[in-house]
Amino acid sequence: MNSDKQIIAVDVMGGDGGIPLMIKGIEFAVKLFPSEIGELVLVGNEAAIQEQILRCKATFRHKDVKIYNASQAIDMAEKPMHALKNKKDSSMFRAVDLLREKQVAGILSCGNTGCLVAGGTLKLGVMPGIDRPALATVIPAPTNHFVLVDVGANPATSAKSLVHNALLGTLYYKAAIDPQKDPRVGLLTIGTEEGKGSETICTAHEMLKKINGEIRYCGLIEGFQLFGGEIDVVICDGFVGNILLKAIESLAGTIKNYIKAEMKKNLLRMLGAFLASGAFRAMKRDLTADKYGGAPLLGLNGIVVKAHGSSSVEAVAHALRLTFRLSKMNGEQFLNNRIEKINLLIE
Repeated sequence: MNSDKQIIAVDVMGGDGGIPLMIKGIEFAVKLFPSEIGELVLVGNEAAIQEQILRCKATFRHKDVKIYNASQAIDMAEKPMHALKNKKDSSMFRAVDLLREKQVAGILSCGNTGCLVAGGTLKLGVMPGIDRPALATVIPAPTNHFVLVDVGANPATSAKSLVHNALLGTLYYKAAIDPQKDPRVGLLTIGTEEGKGSETICTAHEMLKKINGEIRYCGLIEGFQLFGGEIDVVICDGFVGNILLKAIESLAGTIKNYIKAEMKKNLLRMLGAFLASGAFRAMKRDLTADKYGGAPLLGLNGIVVKAHGSSSVEAVAHALRLTFRLSKMNGEQFLNNRIEKINLLIE
């Protein structure tokens, strides 16, 4: 195998859906993005993968798909250190090994986030100049989608890591949303006045002001500004980011179910729902999170994409497409050109 050919390894045993959902997601990706999906290595129980490919009647070309056998799977509730010690032949860690050995150009997993962060960090190492990796994701919004980073890799972080997250988030915005735009970066806190927030936030704010020439830092922001189209990259620690991400997902589902229930209460409302069906379809198309189903673990020596444990078939397909896109982008050069200068400015 040669990573120059953009081979991606997929951990097919991670996540709630397991092998069946991952095979369906891969099949959907090949149909949706035939020109973007390259060669694949499916990592997991070989017999179960072969059986599921036959059961799903998957049509993706076998010459572009190889299977790498792994005898173990990591549970979603498993502790990282326990998994690293006892699950060395897990599909997740074997996929990471393939990336470390440069057999593949990137990996995708829907599995345990903590184990993926720990395994990726220990096995691949962090890029020179970066303190810790960070998980980023795209949040759909009516006027402009924005990147949220960190969404769970580091619940407690330093001011320096928040500055690094600003650079990593800028890189990801260019890869996932708009390569031509110089994205506006905001630091999330409890108010926009100077001094609002924790000591870490205030320190990071002062550091970010020093590097404003390297990234487009727009200052402190609060929750009211997230969906107003003012900011393209939102920076926070993994504790806040993970809670915010799950709250947004939950609220979107609640609003959807509420509107559906109210529209069915009488004939007049049902007629109104029918007349507005085009608007509802457009809203679903533009604001669905499935289009951005992958959260890259930025800052590692390799492309690692984490998809939600409860990902849908469509979300897996888009996450796989993102993994291929990131593997083709020279993010290492982008970071190396800036991180040394940024660290000198803030230290």
